Amino acid sequence: MVNILPFLKSTVTIMIPIFFAACGGLFPALAGTLNIALEGLLLIGAFSSLAVFNFTGSAAAAVASAVFAAVLLSSLHAFSVFKLRANLFISGIAVNLLSSGLCIVLSDKIFKTKGVVTADSGADIFLSFIFTGLFLLVISWIAIYKTPFGYRLRACDKNTVALVSLGIKPDHFKIIAILISGVFCGIGGSFLSINLGAYVPEMSAGKGWIALAVIFLGARKPFGILAAALLFAFAESFSNYAQGIWSIPSGLILAFPYVCTLIAMIVVSIIHKKNKI
Repeated sequence: MVNILPFLKSTVTIMIPIFFAACGGLFPALAGTLNIALEGLLLIGAFSSLAVFNFTGSAAAAVASAVFAAVLLSSLHAFSVFKLRANLFISGIAVNLLSSGLCIVLSDKIFKTKGVVTADSGADIFLSFIFTGLFLLVISWIAIYKTPFGYRLRACDKNTVALVSLGIKPDHFKIIAILISGVFCGIGGSFLSINLGAYVPEMSAGKGWIALAVIFLGARKPFGILAAALLFAFAESFSNYAQGIWSIPSGLILAFPYVCTLIAMIVVSIIHKKNKI
């Protein structure tokens, strides 16, 4: 039998970093600039947060440092794409690789280890991140659908000619969107390490890539993203519990959340296609 409360907590724990990364990645996606650097932004946020928490013992300072580090890396990504005119996807992959290597180097210099870094003391931040996520979800919805910024952001993808005719530079909004994704990923990465009480190399574990799928599974809408992230987290949490209950090959069980996500994306695509006909 599955204990409901631990199962639900496990589901939400898995969902939170994916949700923050997807919510941040939503802004560039709406601007027609898919940010595939979400994985690296989560990772640098996780390391920065744990490092600062180790020295200060302050969860607030840890989150702030994670946001700062992720925004700084996002700025580098935006600069290479919109100022140096680098390829968007190559730059994103480079940021992911840079983040991974940078965390190892900094860990070796600061903590004298390239492996796991543990916090001196823990912090109970679970509920704080849940309420922060819900608050930012509402703020994102308002910003996207009820403000001039949101109208212009979405126009960057659908009608750049109209923006240019008004003297508005679409690239400015795309840069802002990438920086916003850094803010969200910084918070999500901070939850990964502070909630665990440790930084583990590559602890983002593909969550940034999953977040990209969640963005489109949620139909590029804030509340749709919440539902999609919850669906994936539920499937992954269920697969974790199923390993100890059913005598099914572990490979099949571990693939369960990804199969569920794939099926859900196919269903959503069929629904969208029928609605257009």
